[in-house]
Amino acid sequence: MRALCWEGVGKLAVRDVPEPGIRAEGDIIVKVRASSVCGSDLHLINGYLPAMREGDILGHEFMGEVVETGPGVRRLRVGDRVVVGSVVACGGCWYCRTEQYSLCDNSNPQPVLPEKLWGHSPAGILGYSHAAGGYSGSHAEYIRVPFGDVGAFKVPDGVADDAVVFASDAMPTGWMAADFCALKGGEVVAVWGAGGVGQMAARSAQILGAERVVVIDRLPERLATAAERLGVETINYAEADVLEALREMTAGRGPDACIEAVGMEAHDVGPIHAYDKAKQTARLTTDRPTSVRQAIMACRKGGTVSIVGVYGGLVDKFPLGAAMNKALVLRMGQMHAQRYIPMLLDRLAVGEIDPGYLATHPMSLEDGVRGYELFEKKEDACLRSVLHPTA
Repeated sequence: MRALCWEGVGKLAVRDVPEPGIRAEGDIIVKVRASSVCGSDLHLINGYLPAMREGDILGHEFMGEVVETGPGVRRLRVGDRVVVGSVVACGGCWYCRTEQYSLCDNSNPQPVLPEKLWGHSPAGILGYSHAAGGYSGSHAEYIRVPFGDVGAFKVPDGVADDAVVFASDAMPTGWMAADFCALKGGEVVAVWGAGGVGQMAARSAQILGAERVVVIDRLPERLATAAERLGVETINYAEADVLEALREMTAGRGPDACIEAVGMEAHDVGPIHAYDKAKQTARLTTDRPTSVRQAIMACRKGGTVSIVGVYGGLVDKFPLGAAMNKALVLRMGQMHAQRYIPMLLDRLAVGEIDPGYLATHPMSLEDGVRGYELFEKKEDACLRSVLHPTA
């Protein structure tokens, strides 16, 4: 079969690879119909997350058709159209039983490196390096999904592939970001990042009761899309001081909650960004925490900072004093896909959330390298390239 593979730092290629097979009784094989690129994939491609090996298949946000099931699979049948959560969870450990699926004890078969990096190993993630289990990803014609009954969900009739594909990752990540904010109704929520996750976080905050949502980015086309599709307010950080703008918009108080949906390669303007990028390029630090710093400084006293952008290691100049003295609540993590996806599919089916507009560049798997170039360079108003290997 054909697959989009990592060939070294900054290098991708579509190549022939062996088809996957059933390895455990709970496995399913999915014929991939749509597989979206994701900002966190860029961290892998650019070498900022460890444990990638030449030939690894990328991709973790996808949907498709079940074509084979292991003998232990009970809930799914061959022919089912499914969306699959990117986080692998066993469904039976203490973390899974308490719906903290991204912390699963049993789904990462290669836990040594994350244990050294982070103290404990979280769950495995499909297509996300050997630190996350070494699973092959979804930018391929077929993919093996472990614990299929736990992580794959039937797609409602009438929902398009290029909409439901975002229920795999962008939608549940965005919803969890807003859920972390513990909204009661009437709040002001600021969201850093107008990509797929940021826009889904903004929409989720609206549904959960936020009175005003402000989205922060530097790309006019993304900000315009967020304003038009979601009715949010926007700040272009290349044109305005974010902290001053948010103070002015909130009568000096600051947002009640701040969502960071950017991650370790955050961009900014001015000398601080140059400093962060130089240190990261030299591997003197692993992550650029520009957006996290701003979120902590902007948030009102006693507010919540929700972090769903991916970070892998150590950051410099973290404003811990501001977080402590303002009594902020910090919530963060990889999303608990299995907790949120069934609910989100119901909302998707009735049109309460419509992420289909994020799929700005549908294309074949053979064009996958170009799809990532468009996405990374933000060319042609690309929000998400969606690869169609076998549809």
